[in-house]
Amino acid sequence: MALRDGFENQRLCVVPRPLVTAALARPITRRLVVSDAGWFPRAADHARERPRGTEETIVIVCVAGAGWAHLSGSRHRIGAGSALLVPAGEPHAYGASEIEPWTIWWCHLRGTDLRELVAGTGATSERPVIQLRAVDRVVALLAEIVSNLERDQSPARLLGTAGVAWNLLTLLATDQLTGVRGDPLERAMSYLADRLDSPITVADLAALVGVSPSHLSALVHRATGGGVIAHHTALRMARARHLLDTTDQAVGVVAREVGYTDPFYFSRLFRRTHGESPSQYRAHHKG
Repeated sequence: MALRDGFENQRLCVVPRPLVTAALARPITRRLVVSDAGWFPRAADHARERPRGTEETIVIVCVAGAGWAHLSGSRHRIGAGSALLVPAGEPHAYGASEIEPWTIWWCHLRGTDLRELVAGTGATSERPVIQLRAVDRVVALLAEIVSNLERDQSPARLLGTAGVAWNLLTLLATDQLTGVRGDPLERAMSYLADRLDSPITVADLAALVGVSPSHLSALVHRATGGGVIAHHTALRMARARHLLDTTDQAVGVVAREVGYTDPFYFSRLFRRTHGESPSQYRAHHKG
Protein backbone atom coordinates (compact mmCIF):
# COMPACT_ATOMS: atom_id res chain seq x y z
CA MET A 1 0.00 0.00 0.00
CA ALA A 2 1.10 3.60 -0.48
CA LEU A 3 2.90 5.00 2.53
CA ARG A 4 3.08 8.62 3.63
CA ASP A 5 6.72 8.78 2.56
CA GLY A 6 6.56 6.32 -0.32
CA PHE A 7 6.27 2.55 -0.70
CA GLU A 8 7.28 -0.27 1.57
CA ASN A 9 10.94 -1.25 1.06
CA GLN A 10 11.39 1.41 -1.60
CA ARG A 11 14.79 2.86 -2.49
CA LEU A 12 14.96 6.56 -3.30
CA CYS A 13 17.92 8.86 -3.94
CA VAL A 14 17.66 12.59 -4.65
CA VAL A 15 20.85 14.50 -5.39
CA PRO A 16 20.74 18.01 -3.84
CA ARG A 17 20.21 20.51 -6.63
CA PRO A 18 23.37 22.52 -5.84
CA LEU A 19 25.37 19.31 -6.41
CA VAL A 20 23.54 18.72 -9.71
CA THR A 21 24.31 22.29 -10.78
CA ALA A 22 27.97 21.83 -9.88
CA ALA A 23 28.12 18.53 -11.79
CA LEU A 24 26.62 20.19 -14.87
CA ALA A 25 29.45 22.72 -14.75
CA ARG A 26 32.22 20.12 -14.75
CA PRO A 27 33.77 18.94 -18.06
CA ILE A 28 32.53 15.32 -18.11
CA THR A 29 29.36 15.30 -16.03
CA ARG A 30 27.98 18.30 -17.86
CA ARG A 31 27.29 15.79 -20.64
CA LEU A 32 25.20 13.51 -18.41
CA VAL A 33 24.31 13.47 -14.73
CA VAL A 34 21.79 11.49 -12.67
CA SER A 35 19.74 13.81 -10.46
CA ASP A 36 17.31 11.27 -8.93
CA ALA A 37 16.90 7.49 -8.97
CA GLY A 38 15.00 4.77 -7.20
CA TRP A 39 13.03 1.55 -6.97
CA PHE A 40 9.33 1.43 -6.12
CA PRO A 41 8.00 -2.10 -5.49
CA ARG A 42 4.31 -2.71 -6.17
CA ALA A 43 3.67 1.02 -6.08
CA ALA A 44 -0.10 1.15 -5.54
CA ASP A 45 -1.59 4.62 -6.11
CA HIS A 46 1.72 5.92 -7.45
CA ALA A 47 1.04 8.82 -9.83
CA ARG A 48 2.71 12.02 -10.98
CA GLU A 49 1.28 14.91 -13.02
CA ARG A 50 3.53 17.67 -14.32
CA PRO A 51 1.67 20.06 -16.66
CA ARG A 52 4.90 21.94 -17.41
CA GLY A 53 7.21 18.94 -17.51
CA THR A 54 10.53 18.85 -15.67
CA GLU A 55 14.10 19.95 -16.30
CA GLU A 56 15.09 16.27 -16.30
CA THR A 57 14.48 13.48 -18.76
CA ILE A 58 12.74 10.62 -16.94
CA VAL A 59 13.43 6.92 -17.54
CA ILE A 60 11.04 4.43 -15.93
CA VAL A 61 11.52 0.68 -16.36
CA CYS A 62 8.57 -1.54 -15.43
CA VAL A 63 9.62 -4.98 -14.23
CA ALA A 64 6.24 -6.21 -12.95
CA GLY A 65 2.63 -5.11 -13.04
CA ALA A 66 1.64 -2.24 -15.31
CA GLY A 67 1.22 1.50 -15.50
CA TRP A 68 0.08 4.27 -17.81
CA ALA A 69 1.31 7.58 -19.15
CA HIS A 70 -0.24 10.62 -20.85
CA LEU A 71 2.02 12.45 -23.30
CA SER A 72 1.25 14.54 -26.39
CA GLY A 73 -2.47 14.01 -25.99
CA SER A 74 -2.28 10.21 -25.99
CA ARG A 75 -2.50 7.55 -23.30
CA HIS A 76 0.10 4.79 -23.30
CA ARG A 77 0.26 1.50 -21.40
CA ILE A 78 3.54 0.48 -19.79
CA GLY A 79 3.74 -3.25 -19.10
CA ALA A 80 6.40 -5.47 -17.59
CA GLY A 81 9.49 -5.55 -19.78
CA SER A 82 9.01 -2.05 -21.18
CA ALA A 83 10.41 1.41 -20.50
CA LEU A 84 8.87 4.87 -20.49
CA LEU A 85 11.07 7.80 -21.55
CA VAL A 86 9.72 11.29 -20.88
CA PRO A 87 11.76 14.08 -22.52
CA ALA A 88 12.71 17.13 -20.50
CA GLY A 89 10.15 19.90 -20.74
CA GLU A 90 7.38 17.59 -21.96
CA PRO A 91 4.07 17.97 -20.09
CA HIS A 92 3.12 14.56 -18.78
CA ALA A 93 1.34 12.40 -16.27
CA TYR A 94 1.98 8.78 -15.33
CA GLY A 95 1.02 6.28 -12.70
CA ALA A 96 0.50 2.71 -11.62
CA SER A 97 -2.36 0.51 -12.80
CA GLU A 98 -5.16 0.36 -10.24
CA ILE A 99 -5.60 -3.38 -10.85
CA GLU A 100 -1.96 -4.41 -11.19
CA PRO A 101 0.33 -1.73 -9.70
CA TRP A 102 3.72 -1.56 -11.29
CA THR A 103 7.12 -2.26 -9.81
CA ILE A 104 9.58 0.19 -11.34
CA TRP A 105 13.21 1.21 -11.43
CA TRP A 106 13.65 4.81 -12.50
CA CYS A 107 16.06 7.68 -12.87
CA HIS A 108 16.02 11.37 -13.82
CA LEU A 109 18.79 12.65 -16.08
CA ARG A 110 20.25 15.95 -17.24
CA GLY A 111 23.13 16.88 -19.53
CA THR A 112 24.16 18.31 -22.87
CA ASP A 113 24.30 14.92 -24.63
CA LEU A 114 20.96 13.66 -23.36
CA ARG A 115 18.87 14.65 -26.37
CA GLU A 116 21.04 12.62 -28.72
CA LEU A 117 21.21 9.64 -26.34
CA VAL A 118 17.43 9.52 -25.99
CA ALA A 119 16.97 9.92 -29.75
CA GLY A 120 19.11 6.82 -30.18
CA THR A 121 16.55 4.75 -28.29
CA GLY A 122 13.84 5.67 -30.78
CA ALA A 123 11.59 7.02 -28.02
CA THR A 124 9.67 10.23 -28.76
CA SER A 125 6.91 12.25 -27.13
CA GLU A 126 4.46 10.50 -29.44
CA ARG A 127 6.01 7.06 -28.89
CA PRO A 128 7.47 7.20 -25.36
CA VAL A 129 7.24 3.48 -24.54
CA ILE A 130 9.84 1.02 -25.83
CA GLN A 131 10.09 -2.73 -25.37
CA LEU A 132 13.20 -4.13 -23.71
CA ARG A 133 15.21 -7.04 -25.01
CA ALA A 134 17.31 -7.68 -21.90
CA VAL A 135 15.36 -6.47 -18.87
CA ASP A 136 17.80 -8.03 -16.42
CA ARG A 137 20.74 -6.09 -17.86
CA VAL A 138 18.77 -2.83 -17.81
CA VAL A 139 17.71 -3.42 -14.20
CA ALA A 140 21.29 -4.25 -13.20
CA LEU A 141 22.43 -0.86 -14.47
CA LEU A 142 19.61 0.99 -12.71
CA ALA A 143 20.36 -0.90 -9.49
CA GLU A 144 24.01 0.14 -9.81
CA ILE A 145 22.96 3.77 -10.24
CA VAL A 146 20.81 3.64 -7.10
CA SER A 147 23.52 1.84 -5.10
CA ASN A 148 26.12 4.42 -6.15
CA LEU A 149 23.96 7.33 -5.04
CA GLU A 150 23.10 5.58 -1.77
CA ARG A 151 26.82 5.41 -0.91
CA ASP A 152 27.50 9.11 -1.41
CA GLN A 153 27.01 11.93 -3.90
CA SER A 154 30.55 13.18 -4.22
CA PRO A 155 31.85 14.46 -7.58
CA ALA A 156 33.66 11.16 -8.11
CA ARG A 157 30.50 9.16 -7.38
CA LEU A 158 28.39 11.34 -9.68
CA LEU A 159 30.99 10.84 -12.40
CA GLY A 160 30.86 7.06 -12.02
CA THR A 161 27.08 7.11 -11.93
CA ALA A 162 27.01 9.17 -15.13
CA GLY A 163 29.04 6.44 -16.81
CA VAL A 164 26.52 3.81 -15.74
CA ALA A 165 23.66 6.00 -17.01
CA TRP A 166 25.46 6.40 -20.34
CA ASN A 167 25.70 2.61 -20.53
CA LEU A 168 22.00 2.36 -19.70
CA LEU A 169 20.92 4.66 -22.52
CA THR A 170 23.21 3.08 -25.09
CA LEU A 171 21.91 -0.35 -24.08
CA LEU A 172 18.34 0.85 -24.64
CA ALA A 173 19.40 2.19 -28.04
CA THR A 174 21.21 -1.01 -28.99
CA ASP A 175 18.20 -3.11 -28.03
CA GLN A 176 15.98 -1.09 -30.34
CA LEU A 177 18.43 -1.38 -33.22
CA THR A 178 18.97 -5.12 -32.91
CA GLY A 179 15.35 -5.99 -32.21
CA VAL A 180 13.32 -7.23 -29.29
CA ARG A 181 13.70 -10.95 -28.63
CA GLY A 182 11.59 -12.97 -31.04
CA ASP A 183 10.81 -10.18 -33.52
CA PRO A 184 11.80 -10.53 -37.21
CA LEU A 185 14.99 -8.48 -36.93
CA GLU A 186 16.26 -10.33 -33.86
CA ARG A 187 15.54 -13.71 -35.44
CA ALA A 188 17.21 -12.66 -38.68
CA MET A 189 20.32 -11.39 -36.88
CA SER A 190 20.53 -14.58 -34.82
CA TYR A 191 20.19 -16.71 -37.93
CA LEU A 192 22.98 -14.81 -39.69
CA ALA A 193 25.26 -15.17 -36.67
CA ASP A 194 24.62 -18.92 -36.55
CA ARG A 195 25.19 -19.53 -40.29
CA LEU A 196 28.75 -18.35 -40.81
CA ASP A 197 29.72 -21.48 -42.72
CA SER A 198 27.33 -21.00 -45.64
CA PRO A 199 25.93 -18.20 -47.80
CA ILE A 200 22.35 -16.98 -47.48
CA THR A 201 19.92 -15.10 -49.72
CA VAL A 202 17.81 -12.16 -48.63
CA ALA A 203 14.67 -13.79 -50.03
CA ASP A 204 15.19 -17.03 -48.09
CA LEU A 205 15.96 -15.20 -44.86
CA ALA A 206 12.95 -12.90 -45.27
CA ALA A 207 10.66 -15.90 -45.79
CA LEU A 208 12.15 -17.58 -42.73
CA VAL A 209 11.35 -14.62 -40.43
CA GLY A 210 8.03 -13.78 -42.06
CA VAL A 211 8.60 -10.38 -43.68
CA SER A 212 9.17 -9.13 -47.22
CA PRO A 213 12.74 -8.91 -48.54
CA SER A 214 12.47 -5.12 -48.80
CA HIS A 215 11.25 -4.80 -45.20
CA LEU A 216 14.01 -7.07 -43.92
CA SER A 217 16.60 -5.08 -45.84
CA ALA A 218 15.29 -1.85 -44.28
CA LEU A 219 15.42 -3.34 -40.77
CA VAL A 220 18.96 -4.61 -41.18
CA HIS A 221 20.13 -1.35 -42.75
CA ARG A 222 18.77 0.60 -39.78
CA ALA A 223 20.54 -1.75 -37.38
CA THR A 224 23.88 -2.07 -39.15
CA GLY A 225 24.14 0.73 -41.67
CA GLY A 226 24.43 -1.79 -44.52
CA GLY A 227 22.62 -4.59 -46.28
CA VAL A 228 21.84 -8.15 -45.22
CA ILE A 229 24.63 -9.71 -47.28
CA ALA A 230 27.12 -7.05 -46.20
CA HIS A 231 26.34 -7.76 -42.55
CA HIS A 232 26.64 -11.50 -43.05
CA THR A 233 29.96 -11.00 -44.82
CA ALA A 234 31.21 -8.87 -41.93
CA LEU A 235 30.29 -11.63 -39.48
CA ARG A 236 32.07 -14.23 -41.60
CA MET A 237 35.15 -12.02 -41.86
CA ALA A 238 35.15 -11.56 -38.07
CA ARG A 239 35.11 -15.33 -37.65
CA ALA A 240 37.92 -15.63 -40.20
CA ARG A 241 40.04 -13.14 -38.26
CA HIS A 242 39.45 -15.12 -35.08
CA LEU A 243 40.61 -18.34 -36.75
CA LEU A 244 43.66 -16.65 -38.26
CA ASP A 245 44.58 -15.22 -34.86
CA THR A 246 43.98 -18.31 -32.74
CA THR A 247 44.79 -21.31 -34.97
CA ASP A 248 47.45 -22.39 -37.42
CA GLN A 249 44.90 -23.59 -39.97
CA ALA A 250 45.82 -23.00 -43.61
CA VAL A 251 44.05 -20.11 -45.31
CA GLY A 252 42.07 -22.56 -47.46
CA VAL A 253 40.79 -24.33 -44.34
CA VAL A 254 39.81 -21.01 -42.77
CA ALA A 255 37.97 -20.11 -45.97
CA ARG A 256 35.93 -23.32 -45.81
CA GLU A 257 35.19 -22.76 -42.11
CA VAL A 258 33.45 -19.49 -43.01
CA GLY A 259 31.63 -20.84 -46.04
CA TYR A 260 33.91 -20.02 -48.98
CA THR A 261 34.80 -23.03 -51.11
CA ASP A 262 37.15 -21.00 -53.30
CA PRO A 263 40.16 -19.88 -51.22
CA PHE A 264 41.23 -17.39 -53.89
CA TYR A 265 37.84 -15.67 -53.79
CA PHE A 266 38.00 -15.67 -50.00
CA SER A 267 41.45 -14.07 -50.10
CA ARG A 268 40.28 -11.38 -52.54
CA LEU A 269 37.26 -10.64 -50.35
CA PHE A 270 39.42 -10.58 -47.22
CA ARG A 271 41.83 -8.13 -48.87
CA ARG A 272 38.94 -5.95 -50.02
CA THR A 273 37.67 -5.83 -46.44
CA HIS A 274 40.97 -5.48 -44.56
CA GLY A 275 43.36 -3.96 -47.08
CA GLU A 276 45.71 -6.96 -46.86
CA SER A 277 45.73 -10.69 -47.50
CA PRO A 278 44.89 -13.29 -44.83
CA SER A 279 48.57 -14.25 -44.60
CA GLN A 280 49.66 -10.64 -44.13
CA TYR A 281 46.98 -10.15 -41.47
CA ARG A 282 48.15 -13.28 -39.62
CA ALA A 283 51.75 -12.08 -39.63
CA HIS A 284 50.98 -8.99 -37.54
CA HIS A 285 51.78 -9.05 -33.84
CA LYS A 286 48.59 -8.13 -32.02
CA GLY A 287 47.75 -7.14 -28.50
